Parts: sequence; structure tokens; C-alpha cells
Amino acid sequence: MILKTYQIYLSKVFTSTLIKTFLVFASLAFILNIFEEVNFFKDLKVSLTLPIFLTFLNIPSIIFDIFPFIFLISAQFAFIKLMDQNEINVLKNFGLDNLKIIKILSFLSFIFGIFIITIYYNFSSSLKYSYLNLKNTYAKDNKYLAVITENGIWIKDERDENINIINANSFKNKKLYDVDIVQFDKNFDFKNNIISSSISVENKIWKIDKALISDAKGKFREITDYNLKTNLNYNDINSLYSNLSSLNIFELNKLRKKYDDINYSSTEVNSAIQKLVSFPFYLTIMTILAATLMLSIKHNKSKIFHLISGILISVIIYYLSFFFEELGKNEQIPIGISIWIPLVIIVLFSTISLIRINEK
Repeated sequence: MILKTYQIYLSKVFTSTLIKTFLVFASLAFILNIFEEVNFFKDLKVSLTLPIFLTFLNIPSIIFDIFPFIFLISAQFAFIKLMDQNEINVLKNFGLDNLKIIKILSFLSFIFGIFIITIYYNFSSSLKYSYLNLKNTYAKDNKYLAVITENGIWIKDERDENINIINANSFKNKKLYDVDIVQFDKNFDFKNNIISSSISVENKIWKIDKALISDAKGKFREITDYNLKTNLNYNDINSLYSNLSSLNIFELNKLRKKYDDINYSSTEVNSAIQKLVSFPFYLTIMTILAATLMLSIKHNKSKIFHLISGILISVIIYYLSFFFEELGKNEQIPIGISIWIPLVIIVLFSTISLIRINEK
């Protein structure tokens, strides 16, 4: 397909403003994040290069989360440029109506969205993974580790001179099920083996209804209402795997399968996958929304007015999306609905505006 001159021109204008807006947001994100990293390392003897390096690793992931608002503001500035140079009227004189202009920019946004989730997101998730691994080596609270495998949940926990290696087949309703705990001392000499069908992990003192305990001499004893002191409660375990931005789409699918295998809630993983699937549509809708906003208001309004309007709309959309996403994660509504409903609302609003502005 051969692009027409006006299509190439509009694409250049939009892409140029998008790159400039991206660089501005990246600079702001760098400044804010560098302060956070410096504050994290303030009590540690490290050089300034480490916080700077960590910031560069983290920036792509931060930018990914705010891409919808970058697209909205970029589309606004693209229309400001076209309006300032009276190019909207020139394009209309050549037979281009408002709807055709919006189609070009929205199609371009969708293409950028595909590129972002297939290339950029995989790149940013890889850097985020390196960022988390490097930063965790300096974390003060490093008393427990956890991983999910085909054999269930594995947790290493150090508490009161004991090292506990915990394996559970499943985790739901604030309980670990089919649990096997091997206790060692600090020299990794075997002390006890604790077996239980279920353990309540609501608090950091785990409640075991019936614990079958064997010691180093091979003696067995059964204890009811046994308490095990740990560093983790339900919220800690539930959040161990919550940073999904360090996983690409293939790793998210693998993680979802692991969660399903051990009856662990895969709600957050499903939410992350749905967000990635909807992302190109999200960017497209934000571009359409920006276009309808710019073409609906009077042209004699200042650039500051346009910018503030875009920021206010971005904030409203953010909290709207956050509200529905939390409803989905808390299983009040299906995950698919929680992700797509905000987009449908924006589409309905934009469609009404599109009908109005195309008549102008």
C-alpha cells in the first residue's frame, strides 16, 4: 500500500511529538526514581553509579505503565501544532474530514501498541528482572526466599536460630495444604521434620492443628495446636509473586499454569495478561480521546488549557482503570470485564464526540 502525502505528513507530526513527549516523561521518571534509589542506599556504602545504573534499569518499566497518557498528551500536542499552523483547515480543503485525520493517527497508535507489547515490553521486563535481582541483594530483610515449581510452593525461612525449608502442594483461603517442613540449625544440621495436612498462615505465627514431628533420633510425636514462628504471614506470601512486570508474556503464561497446578490464585497473572492484550487498543482509544477533545473545544484556548485538560482526563482514566482493576483482583467482577470496561466507557464517550466533531 502506497501512503499518500498527507498520511506521511500526519504520521511524521504524530511520531515526532510522541518521541518528544516520551523523552520528557523519561527524564521526569529518571529524576524521581534516582531520588528513590539514593534514599534506599543512604545507609549503605555504595557509589552513586549504582543508584544511577538501577534507575536506568527501572525506567523502561515505569514508562510502559504511563504509555497511555504519553499517547494522549502526544496526540494533543500534534493537534496543537496542526491548529497553530492552520493545517487542519488546509487538510479539509483537500477533502480530508476530521474522521479521516483521526483514523490515520489511531491506526498509527495501534501499530505502535503492537510494537510496544512485542518488543518494548519484553525488553523492559528483562531489565526489570535484572533491576529486582540486583536491588534485592542489598535489601535489609533477606530472611526468606520463595519459589513456585511443579512440586508446589517452596519457602526458605530463618527465624529464632532455625532454618525452615517449607514445601506445600497448594495455597488458598489463607492456608498452606499438604505441608512438609524440614528444620535445620544455623549450621544446617537436621533438627526436626514437621508434616501437616494444612497450616493457617494468617499471622506470622503459623497455626498447625495437627503436627506430626520427627526429630534427629527418629522419634515421632503428634502435637495439636502447634505454633510455628516465621517471618511471613498471608499477605507476605501473597505478595511474593506480585511483581509481574519482570515477566514477559510467555513467562506470564508459564506462571499462570504453575499457579493453576497448585490451586494458587492466578487472578493477578490473568489481569496482567489481559492488560497486555488490551494495550494496543488502550493506546488507540487514548489517541482518539485526545483528538476528539482537541477538535471539540474552541481553537482560541491556550496551550496550557489543552495540557491541563489532558492531565485531568488522564488522572480520571487512571483512577477509573485502577478501581475496576482492583474489583477484578478481589474477584468482585471477572478479570476480563475489569480490564475492558474502562476502555468501553472511554470508547462510548469518544464515539459521541466523534459524531459531533465530524459534522463540523
